[in-house]
Amino acid sequence: MLALLRHARLPILLAAALVALAAGCGGGGSGSVSGGDVAVVGDVHITRAEVDALLARAERSFKAQKRAFPKAGSTEYRQLQDQAVLVLVRRAEIAQKAEALGVDVSDKQVEERLKQIKKQYFGGSEKRYRDALEDFGLTDAQYRDEMRAQLLSEAIFEKLATGVSVSEAEVKAYYDAHPQQYTTPQTREVRHILVKDKALAEKLYRQLEAGADFAALAKKYSTDRASKAVGGKYTVTRGQAVAPFDRVAFALKTGEISKPVRTIYGWHVIQALKAAKPRQSTPFKQVKEAIRQQLRNQQRSERVRKWLDDLTKEYCGGKLKFKEGFQPTPDPCAPPSATPGAPTPTQAR
Repeated sequence: MLALLRHARLPILLAAALVALAAGCGGGGSGSVSGGDVAVVGDVHITRAEVDALLARAERSFKAQKRAFPKAGSTEYRQLQDQAVLVLVRRAEIAQKAEALGVDVSDKQVEERLKQIKKQYFGGSEKRYRDALEDFGLTDAQYRDEMRAQLLSEAIFEKLATGVSVSEAEVKAYYDAHPQQYTTPQTREVRHILVKDKALAEKLYRQLEAGADFAALAKKYSTDRASKAVGGKYTVTRGQAVAPFDRVAFALKTGEISKPVRTIYGWHVIQALKAAKPRQSTPFKQVKEAIRQQLRNQQRSERVRKWLDDLTKEYCGGKLKFKEGFQPTPDPCAPPSATPGAPTPTQAR
């Protein structure tokens, strides 16, 4: 069942992108809110039964993860209820706009995606798939509806991303503006012994200066579990170790042993084993395609975000109405100056 929860993208759990971008879902109404409705989206009625069904599925998922489900009436329960309403509202908005974009999802596409999920997460077993649906309180038809909604969103977002391109100049400009992302810091191979008190550190320093075996002393005395087994060896990266250790490690001459150095971890005796490797930059040609893809993804995300923002404005303009008691808190479309607790334009009795 958990595979189904993770990968089927059911509304309450895996429609995060829709919920995050659903900020804005009110502003008047194009139809009346009947007794069994919680909202009207254009000419689509969102029913109390649909919201309760999502909450029931959420409760089952909490149980599967051994988590306590919020009690009805609690703040946490209301947040889940708001989330369920927002998911259903946004899904209805997207479905209504799909036709204008020339986007449709066929039964064949739903079947192909379902076949992939059955193969990947249920080993192709129809029984395991059906058992998972039963555990989660879903019928096959309901799951196919959820799948269709997900595929429709994916198709719309893919269409919005068509034609996104990034020039070589844009890629190079990003590379030049973010040198820290494409630079390997200076490193140095050292070894050290870490102890808790200064007296012992000074004693070990004197022994090392007299020719004692560094690796043997590290294995015997060092409290640094990560390095003591290898004789105290450690590759320090500039700027990543605590400041006193970092400063001394890079200041020592090769082969030189430091006097005891105090850090928040205790007292260190450090020896530089090799010359420091200089800071190196990754050549542009090695990373330019990765940068290009990153910038493409950013542009695609921005297009989707703008489309969803425009969708919100359209429905806030009078195409959505919530029933009192089911309006998300705070009201996404309420004017900024709205008085807390006062009726808002999206409330309907």
